[in-house]
Amino acid sequence: MARGEGRNRLLDAALAVIREKGYAATSVDDLCQRAGLTKGAFFHHFRSKDDLAIAAAHRFGEMAAGLFDTAPFRDLATPRERILGYVRFRHDIIGGEAAEYTCLLGTMVQETYASHPGIRAACEAELLKHTESFEPDIAAALGAAGRTRPEWSAASLSRHIQGTLQGAFILAKATGSAEIARESVGHLLRYLETILTPETERELCDELR
Repeated sequence: MARGEGRNRLLDAALAVIREKGYAATSVDDLCQRAGLTKGAFFHHFRSKDDLAIAAAHRFGEMAAGLFDTAPFRDLATPRERILGYVRFRHDIIGGEAAEYTCLLGTMVQETYASHPGIRAACEAELLKHTESFEPDIAAALGAAGRTRPEWSAASLSRHIQGTLQGAFILAKATGSAEIARESVGHLLRYLETILTPETERELCDELR
């Protein structure tokens, strides 16, 4: 086995199994079975399941950054178009089984925020790193739309977008339906289309209706 392959297989197993079963229901045996490794190999790479979960949170953050940094919406011309394109992209990749499109970070932190501070902190770091990556475009889009008051901060709006996405995933899990998540993200998209459109342009559109 190549150097680091066992560790990578365990991380890949964690990303899959925890999203399928939840953190508490995932055992070290489950992870070893999915990775095709022994318990001895597991404890060679990680001190505990918590240690693996923290590493998996960072791996998931890196994977998400790679996906979104190379997605087509990044090539759109304006900050407004890129933000709307991001939300459309998130809408369009919702489908199939919940484990295929929901967020590992959201799944883990819902279970562990009060009992596993290391996992909570790792999830917080990766979630906020993701939201912060969109703040420059959000700030520019808000400025272009004339939303310059203090309550319209790019940071708070970026966190709101992420909060809506995570809430949509919870509803999808509760109902067993990906469509309810797509519906929620569709409402988010319409909200952003409205607030990121300059007021004069909105008034003109209203007059033409």
